[in-house]
Amino acid sequence: MKEKAEPVQKLYTRIRLWEFPDEYVIEPTDGSSASSSLSISLVDASMKLIDSIPECSSFRVPKIQMIFGVVGMLKLVAGSYLFVITERKCVGSYLGHPIFKVISLKVLPCVHSVKNSTPEQKKVENEFSRLLKVAERTTGLYFSYDTNLTLSTQRLYDLGNESKMLPLWRQAEPRFLWNSYMLEALIDKKLDPYLLPVVQGSFHNFQATIGKEIVDVTLIARRCTRRNGTRMWRRGADSEGHVANFVETEQIIQINGFTSSFVQVRGSIPFLWEQIVDLTYKPKFEIVRPEEAPQIAERHFLDLRKMYGSVLAVDLLNKHGGEGRLSDMFSNAMQPIVSEDLRYLHFDFTKICGHVHFERLSFLYDQIADFLVKNGYFLLNEGSEKMEQLGVVRTNCIDCLDRTNITQSMIGRKILELQLRRIGVFAAEETISSHPKLDRCFRILWANHGDDISIQYSGTAALKGDLVRSGQRRVQGILKDRYISFKRYYLNNFSDGTKQDAIDLLQGHYKVSVGGDITPPSQTGGLEAIASFPLALCLVLIGLLLTTMSLEQVGNDPRHLLFSVVWGSISVGIASFVRAKGRIFCNRPCLQLHDKPGY
Repeated sequence: MKEKAEPVQKLYTRIRLWEFPDEYVIEPTDGSSASSSLSISLVDASMKLIDSIPECSSFRVPKIQMIFGVVGMLKLVAGSYLFVITERKCVGSYLGHPIFKVISLKVLPCVHSVKNSTPEQKKVENEFSRLLKVAERTTGLYFSYDTNLTLSTQRLYDLGNESKMLPLWRQAEPRFLWNSYMLEALIDKKLDPYLLPVVQGSFHNFQATIGKEIVDVTLIARRCTRRNGTRMWRRGADSEGHVANFVETEQIIQINGFTSSFVQVRGSIPFLWEQIVDLTYKPKFEIVRPEEAPQIAERHFLDLRKMYGSVLAVDLLNKHGGEGRLSDMFSNAMQPIVSEDLRYLHFDFTKICGHVHFERLSFLYDQIADFLVKNGYFLLNEGSEKMEQLGVVRTNCIDCLDRTNITQSMIGRKILELQLRRIGVFAAEETISSHPKLDRCFRILWANHGDDISIQYSGTAALKGDLVRSGQRRVQGILKDRYISFKRYYLNNFSDGTKQDAIDLLQGHYKVSVGGDITPPSQTGGLEAIASFPLALCLVLIGLLLTTMSLEQVGNDPRHLLFSVVWGSISVGIASFVRAKGRIFCNRPCLQLHDKPGY
């Protein structure tokens, strides 16, 4: 007979951090019995459990603060860095368990050994440390001390008793475990009560009244770490079929003792393509190794089918220009692999719905309703009788943000209505729109969800947010979209390269080489070392100003006409040079991803 597993020790929820001159001491203070403190050396980052706090003295005065979790540790060239949560906020509950959002993340250096490093190693360490400052500003991080946020309700329910006894980090789905790579340094030390699984994504919920019933609706996003990154620097798939901006979205309702959930996913077009920034507003799309597209798409959808069952791929791209070429390649790559369990459907969102007629998404729903009914959703009653979701809808546009979020919210709305009818709360023809408060809360829920996912990938909120929130297009919303589009352009060209480096460093896509020949990640030479878009813009503006001033003086002195031509020519020349050498002026990732094919 199999021996019953012992319950695992729970995660520490409140921790005191002692910062001594030569060590960090992490002391659990949540009343856990027989809790040892963790000591981490600032010299070599070695760890040990200790029974009591080291003595303090006038020469050894610690700084003390409360922290709320250990996220992990990262080893760089000459030192290690500990990531801890210094501020949290409770944002709701997941199946009865409190969920917290990371408000403040802090990086603690263990770098005394840097003193013995070579000047070159110190220089490289400083460059990497700069990226860690960017990493501290990572948005959309969530965690729970009691339940596994990386698993959907259905997968959580299907966990066996033995698996439920494992530490939370061992139960986790690796693709959605944001700090998986950073936990590796701690896992071998048997520090399970300290190992806090963290998810990047979104978490929102609301309660609304339907007649005499109260419905609790939760929307969770789980971002995949396999090809994580920023909008322009992570497009398409890698050679293994892992796609950019892959996000699992789960909509959960609880009412009258019933729990029901519905999962859908989004992800970039699954073959090798890129869109390299060059200061143009919309850089052209480049398909890389097109002959490999069918094999890469097949790997991607094989992985999806293993995880979710049947798959319906909804492609929202238009059929013109660069998008049209990508859509045609996607369609052609799907032809050899479509089957009873894998369908592909193209729906030209822009042509059919335009910028305001989102009610026309009903045309799309009519084409996918049979798939949704056949594959269902997860439903569990008080008697533990259940119905399972057997397949998933995968939606994409170019960014998998704005059009995708609107489409997924439509599908989520239709499914919620089906669930409420099945439970007996809605009549046969009753809809969410007939309940103003429920309708308003549902719109806001999905709008906030879309903004969170968009901020992580593009740096800005989603477009058309006013229409998702209110169902109406307003002048303020149009103006806000113009501002968002400009901000995306700026971030894509002048900020996201550094952010991409920080993401690759945190998630192990770039592994720091210790020893050997190393160069700083941002080392550049020649023109690239002095190229600066703000400087170039300033010169162009000065040239235009001098041109204007010269033209105003032509009536007094004809020679000013020649001066105006000279200044105008210089301005045009600089602008043309910037356009031609756009990639030099852009903020590009510097880390070489030598260990990840297809990046």
